[in-house]
Amino acid sequence: MNLTISGHHLEVTPALREYVLTKLDRVTRHFDQVVDINVLLSVEKLKEKERRQKAEVTLHVKGKDIFVENAHEDLYAAIDQLMDKLDRQVCRHKDRLNDHHHVAAKRIDGAAT
Repeated sequence: MNLTISGHHLEVTPALREYVLTKLDRVTRHFDQVVDINVLLSVEKLKEKERRQKAEVTLHVKGKDIFVENAHEDLYAAIDQLMDKLDRQVCRHKDRLNDHHHVAAKRIDGAAT
């Protein structure tokens, strides 16, 4: 798994990098076929009162790219909400993969009689 954590108008500190890694463990625990993860943390400097912290993740799994972004006043809160969204999308992708490999109930009943 390739992991890239970068910052735009922001220096990625070791504490911030460790926080992102601990949050990503939850996603990789659900789905182990992750090929590549790109994390972009940025600060949008609109006005002094409206500074917005933004976090984006592009997750490349086998057969699909999942992109999630979230913005908040606090970067750590943005990362928390982002990982919740990413976790839901990865679980949904995993469920879709598993749902295609079952036999319909009608076919089972028709074959038994």
